[in-house]
Formats: sequence, structure tokens, C-alpha cells
Amino acid sequence: MPTSLLAVKPATKPAFKEAQRAQMSLLAPLEKKVLVLLAARMPAWINSDHLTSLGLLSLLGAGLSYWYASQNRLGLWMVIGLLILNWLGDSLDGTLARVRNRQRPRYGFYVDHVVDMFGTFFLIGGLGLSGYMSPWISFGLIIAYFMLSIEVYLTTYTIGTFHLSFWKFSPTELRILLCIGNLVLLGGIEVGRIFGRQFLLFDIGGVVGIIGLGFMLIMAVVRHTIHLYNAERLPAE
Repeated sequence: MPTSLLAVKPATKPAFKEAQRAQMSLLAPLEKKVLVLLAARMPAWINSDHLTSLGLLSLLGAGLSYWYASQNRLGLWMVIGLLILNWLGDSLDGTLARVRNRQRPRYGFYVDHVVDMFGTFFLIGGLGLSGYMSPWISFGLIIAYFMLSIEVYLTTYTIGTFHLSFWKFSPTELRILLCIGNLVLLGGIEVGRIFGRQFLLFDIGGVVGIIGLGFMLIMAVVRHTIHLYNAERLPAE
């Protein structure tokens, strides 16, 4: 028998299917229009990788600025400016790739969320070193954020839907809330009272954030577990 007939035909690699993006935040419609306008006017020498790097470096800078704010309140102003740069880099990189038809779905998804992982660690870690939030609260906030992120990525793989927002909130709205919090601190309000006891303002916000993220996580786990159970029901024995 000819050798050619014995050759095994290599298996065809299945095409990568990009997950459906679910973005239902409060500012999503307006933000999308602004990002498309910015992408259309972006200089040709700037590409998505440049913007992704800007997003990471700005969050590193924001974390360092929070640490600097423990010595000089100027650091709070620096954080606001760096969060704006982070929004530009983190939100515009994917839009620019789509507008220019230069998409790399797997590479973009992986790099973007690895950058988010490190950037969030830098930002919240710096906040814990600022003196405006207790280190244990910032530690709990990081854990809650990462646990919800893990659930989002598992949902993306198993269901094929990538959730960019929860309860009408996305990273854009959270950046705005953080900037407002900084302005309140700059206005001289650093503590709040609950049931007659005094707490750091950002500790109150951090605890609210931990509870909110935890509740979102539990609701998502229950909903997606039921969805996957019904999708893959086993026949009765």
C-alpha cells in the first residue's frame, strides 16, 4: 500500500469563537460614542498595545500616588488624573482595534485582563498604604474583586458571554466614584459616623464594595450554575 495512503490527515483545529460582550452600564451608550470618535481621530502611530500599556502604567502610577498621598495630599489629585488616563487606555484599546479592523480576540482578551489583574492590585494596594483606607479593608476588597473576576472568566468560557458590568456598574462608573471620593477627601472630609462610631470614609466605601461584590458573586454563581445544570441535564437512570 502506498505510503501516502497511510498518512493520517491532521485534525482540523476548531475556529476560535469570541464570547458575546454584555455591557449594560449606566454610561455605556454615551461612552461607546465617545470612544468611537476618539478612535477615529487617533494618530496612526498609536496602536492598541500602546493604549493597553498606558492603562497599566496609569494604574501603577495611581497606586504609587495613593501611597504618596499619605505624606502629601497632592497625591489625591495625581490619582484623579491617572484614573482619567487609565480610562483612556483601558477603554479605548479594544475600540481602536475594532475601528481599524486590527482585532486579535484571544491575545486582546488575555492581555487586557492580565493587565486589569495587575492594575487593580496596584491601585487598591496603594489605597491600603495611603492611610485613607485600612490595609485589611483593601486586602478584602482585592480578594472580593478577584473572586468575582474568576467567576466572570469561567462564565465566559462555559456560557460564552463576557459580562463587562454588574447592576449597571462597570469600571468606568467605579473610576468616577473613586474620583468623587478623592474630591471629598480633598474637601477635608476623611471620616464618617455610623451608629455613633467614627470610621474612615474609604473604609466605609470599601466595606460597602466588599459586600456588593460578594452579593454579585453569589447571585452570579447561583444563576449560572442553574443555567449550566439545565443546559446539560443527564438522562434519568
